[in-house]
Amino acid sequence: MSSHQETGTYDNTVNVRAGEELDTYALESFLREHVKGVRGALSVEQYPGGFSNLTYLLKMGDREMVLRRPPMGAKIKTAHDMIREYRILSLIYPQFPYCPKPLACSEDTSILGAPFYVMEKLSGIILRRDPPPGISFSRDQARQLCHNMIDMHLKLHGVDLTDIISRGCDFMGRPQGYIRRQVEGWTDRYRNAKTEDAPDFETVIAWLMEKMQPDTPNPTLIHNDYKFDNMVLNPDNPVEIVGLLDWEMATCGDPLMDLGSSLAYWVEKSDPPQWQMMRTMPTDMDGAMTREEIIKTYGQKSGLSMQFFDFYECFGLFRLAVIAQQIYKRFHQGLTRDKRFGMLIHAVKILEKRALMLMEI
Repeated sequence: MSSHQETGTYDNTVNVRAGEELDTYALESFLREHVKGVRGALSVEQYPGGFSNLTYLLKMGDREMVLRRPPMGAKIKTAHDMIREYRILSLIYPQFPYCPKPLACSEDTSILGAPFYVMEKLSGIILRRDPPPGISFSRDQARQLCHNMIDMHLKLHGVDLTDIISRGCDFMGRPQGYIRRQVEGWTDRYRNAKTEDAPDFETVIAWLMEKMQPDTPNPTLIHNDYKFDNMVLNPDNPVEIVGLLDWEMATCGDPLMDLGSSLAYWVEKSDPPQWQMMRTMPTDMDGAMTREEIIKTYGQKSGLSMQFFDFYECFGLFRLAVIAQQIYKRFHQGLTRDKRFGMLIHAVKILEKRALMLMEI
């Protein structure tokens, strides 16, 4: 449900939407002062995808950059913390070069009306609901892409936190008590965002509290939005992942929570028609792994026990429902007229049913 920093060859920009324009004069002045080597006049286009933060393509001469800012009128502070995301990239980039290189940020709201940051553009293929025109995956390629996705996730979870901690990552969150804070925090968010037409999720919440897993003894860097449409693929070899985008929710915590959150988006070929309506990525390709196969493969490659993974998977479904409900509430209250947001109430209801099925209730 997040927005995207995508900048790919196959992910086209559009003219900036009405009401989401940037002050190009102020922005151009900022870029000349803070980004080395920029020349020429600034032009701005917008990436149309995503449900959350706004993402723009900036061009100055032969230089292309990407700017991220919160949505207009957003008040969910932690969900749209641009400066935090910039600081995360600044800490991670040297060790995990698959993330975009951060270039500059500003908390000065007089420039664009909100904090924002600018990063390098990563070019490649972004997978949306279906592969872009001219791109197709054989059964073997689809399976290889899934293996590469798991391997990249493990590479991310294997980043040495020692150096990151030494350079100050307190703002990213404490691993101690992470699972409990997540369950309680997302519970509060759901109750605050609930509208009269939304399911109450209380049965799911009670089950998550009862089945709460202990803190991992080995916390890792986690992305918290790891999925196909946040990956940049090599145009010359589409099964190769060359970049990973959208780091706004990254933190230090339990890697199984990260995997559970990822699988909430995974709709496979054999899922019921109602679930298929929620599919936003080509996770149903012939040859693509099932959720069960991903869980088993991650467990084998990581050496972690997957015995109680139903807890992590159920939490992922609940968390995704909360994100959808928060966005839907903005539509319900008339704060946005985007019709995509109005459809999210159906996703919330489907996600509750999926969670109850997983719990065998």
